[in-house]
Amino acid sequence: MATDRKAEVTWQGDLMSGNGRIDSVTSGAVGGLDVSWPARAEEPEGKTSPEELIAAAHATCFSMALSHGLAQAGHPAEELKTSATVTFQPGEGITKIALEVAGRVPGIDDGAFQQAADGAKQNCPVSKALTGVPEISLTARLES
Repeated sequence: MATDRKAEVTWQGDLMSGNGRIDSVTSGAVGGLDVSWPARAEEPEGKTSPEELIAAAHATCFSMALSHGLAQAGHPAEELKTSATVTFQPGEGITKIALEVAGRVPGIDDGAFQQAADGAKQNCPVSKALTGVPEISLTARLES
């Protein structure tokens, strides 16, 4: 069954001096977040940006995909800690994303963990949606 998710945003003014607010999302979990051009291209000063939200979405999606892949292979993860760093270059857009994951996964060797992480990077829905990004890197570290 397909699901729809919606976000509502209000923007006032022009790009450089204007500001916006993420008013609500379907779940109600996020809302009342301020956004601005300086938060996107300079210092955040307590405001968010589309790239920060993409980073959160990508780290979450990747973690879910990796968790599923590991469990399907008979090695459920005890813990996965993932970060995604999205690089935004004004005038160019998003130029790269760096995924990093550290996992505690009993009974798996490093090669199998690397393979599972690469599969999650290639196949999570957010990665697929971001195929236009010139570079998406992955650093995966298996912890004991």
